[in-house]
Amino acid sequence: MLWTLVIPLKPLTRAKSRLSDTAGDGLRPGLALAFAQDTVAAALACPAVGDVAVVTDDALAGRELTALGARIVPDEPRGGLNAALTHGVTAVRAARPASPVAALNADLPALRPLELSRVLDAAAEFPRAFLADAAAIGTTLLAASSAQELLPAFGPDSRARHRASGAVELAPGDVDSVRQDVDTGDDLRAALALGVGPYTAAVSAGLLIPGT
Repeated sequence: MLWTLVIPLKPLTRAKSRLSDTAGDGLRPGLALAFAQDTVAAALACPAVGDVAVVTDDALAGRELTALGARIVPDEPRGGLNAALTHGVTAVRAARPASPVAALNADLPALRPLELSRVLDAAAEFPRAFLADAAAIGTTLLAASSAQELLPAFGPDSRARHRASGAVELAPGDVDSVRQDVDTGDDLRAALALGVGPYTAAVSAGLLIPGT
């Protein structure tokens, strides 16, 4: 069973505002793109993944992620993260109706393909399932079988909201790279400690990040 991943990505100029303590306004768009590039590259290398669709209206991100092999779905609703995911799932299911789908964050620069495969294999046991982030507050992955609606509830306290929606919380071992999203400087330090992909490594090399 091969999964279709749906990855939402806001315009790069508006992305990662909480990294202001680590990267200035001129650097954050490049970091956000690098995070997405490493996430998409790792996702496409995952043996459990058959297709990756990125929901975005950012022209530069669209070009760069298409070059990696992702399919771009324009963010026509422009109504925020959950609306973008619902729209993306509708688009990919029109092309691959029998494929299970999973929403994946675009800011997982340390993502390992085999760890992602472990999470998706665990998710395949349930109609809907999710993986909490490293902070145990948010969500980095929400999965649904082909017969189920995704029903995304990302945003503040999404772990609690996804659990309340009936999705099963997954707890596989050794999947730190799938949990480690990056919103703050501390998150970036944690991702760098895990080992980030080449795009993030290249951009981060020019940053002075205390503790790394």
